[in-house]
Amino acid sequence: MDWDDYEDWGQKIARWGAAYHKSLRELPVRSQVSPGQVSQSIPTYAPEEPEDMAQIMADFDQFIMPGMTHWQHPRFFAYFPSNATPPSILADFLSATLSSQGILWQMSPAATELETAMMGWMRDAVGLPPDYSGVIQDSASTATLAAILTMRESVLNWEGNKHGLSGHNRLRVYVSDEAHSSVEKAVWIAGIGSENIVRLPVIGPMRGTDPSALKAAIESDIAAGFTPAGFVGVIGGTGMGACDDLEKLISVAKEFDLYVHVDAAWAGSAMICDEFRYLWCGIAGADSVVLNPHKWLGVQFDLSAHFLKNPADLVRTLAIRPDYLKTFGREGVINYSEWSIPLGRRFRALKLWFLFRCYGLENLRMRIRNHVLWSREIAEQVRHTQGFEITSEPILSLFTFRYAPKGIADLEDLNQRLINAINDDGRIYLTQTTLGDKFVIRFQTGQFETTREDVQTAYSVIVELAKKLA
Repeated sequence: MDWDDYEDWGQKIARWGAAYHKSLRELPVRSQVSPGQVSQSIPTYAPEEPEDMAQIMADFDQFIMPGMTHWQHPRFFAYFPSNATPPSILADFLSATLSSQGILWQMSPAATELETAMMGWMRDAVGLPPDYSGVIQDSASTATLAAILTMRESVLNWEGNKHGLSGHNRLRVYVSDEAHSSVEKAVWIAGIGSENIVRLPVIGPMRGTDPSALKAAIESDIAAGFTPAGFVGVIGGTGMGACDDLEKLISVAKEFDLYVHVDAAWAGSAMICDEFRYLWCGIAGADSVVLNPHKWLGVQFDLSAHFLKNPADLVRTLAIRPDYLKTFGREGVINYSEWSIPLGRRFRALKLWFLFRCYGLENLRMRIRNHVLWSREIAEQVRHTQGFEITSEPILSLFTFRYAPKGIADLEDLNQRLINAINDDGRIYLTQTTLGDKFVIRFQTGQFETTREDVQTAYSVIVELAKKLA
């Protein structure tokens, strides 16, 4: 393919993309293929000779598209959607076209300086204090790993990277029972070990970590000869939206000089609305915070915003400076590769720049407020529908429910069959979680193009299929 062909196919694929997004409501939300169906259509070996682009695109439509679950579908109510807005897609197109590496400032000054500016815009938009500095990570999992490594190094007086963990007391990391699985994986990779994760009980309707349990666990570990390293707080847990009382928990953690990281991957974007900031009251005391604009805000994957009270600690943990990665004669510049685990860095900041400028904060706030309102509306409808019960109240746009008609003994089996029926039907897509000992169904509104009518369609589908099962 030469650059003339590229120009031609670029226009064709842009038209294909626009048509795809305009027609999404006509497609089943979740892929309907069977396991192995796609792989059977892929040749065993790569071609020896070039193939025509028209044939490649035809095969894409025939073999690949049926195996795609449509995360941009306006009736995608599962997980947390990775929204892909038009300006963000175009920015990614430009980023891919430039294909720059943002390892050092000198490799592309604009990439570094725009990232600094966009993290400032993002910090101010969600109401974080001005003493936080930000860096773009690929995902919240990576940001959490960086935080775990930093808390490990700081409590070991910066000797862990040099000498390893042997010869030290076992470290302890304290987390909510509602914490994301990425925290445990980060503890594995950091060499601390999953046995040293202390999972704390949750209390109240928000299922936040019990502050008294945190203090008791720390004191018990110190008495047993362990070294408390840090606490990971949760704002908007994946299961049902759990939110910690950060003010109380950070106060306990700081009493013992623990590093505090807050995972607000999904809910953090909602903090562009003043009225939702009560959910993370006390956030200013955290050492680091992560939120994902690539979930609710409209930037497609991957772009996580990682904010730090003292970025020097992160750099001290992650930076390696061989001669070929030094910038000479430019004092005071930021090299963001020293703030992240991968060395190579894509030009992700361009997506935020385009998004903020094309929509403006007030338009983005309106969408989030609508999603919250519509989820609360459907929660009330479900609550007042015979045979259904709300199992956790809406936290922002997320709530859980289950079908529990009288006379049915095995409600877990019934709800498993209900969610299977819903997702096989194709009109909407939901997921499940466990709440205490109950199998429950999650409902979350967050897709950028979702309308109130889409949410009402979801209600109709849920009730219709539940009645068939009953």
